[in-house]
Amino acid sequence: MSISDTVARKVEQLPPERQLEVLDFVEFLERKPAKAGARRDPEGLLADQPSNLGLEEFAEARREMWRGFPREMGA
Repeated sequence: MSISDTVARKVEQLPPERQLEVLDFVEFLERKPAKAGARRDPEGLLADQPSNLGLEEFAEARREMWRGFPREMGA
């Protein structure tokens, strides 16, 4: 069953005033500009990148990267 079929079935079960709300929302979505560069799932960002870093190696790389960063505001 497609998403549109599922939505249609659910909308048909709603009272008429709720169906109008759904229609209003769909029309709002049609007018809404598409986001440029939509966010991706953080887990999927590097999913295609091979990595054999263990937890300790990752922690060490993070410490090294932030080593020169001031710890307190204004420092």
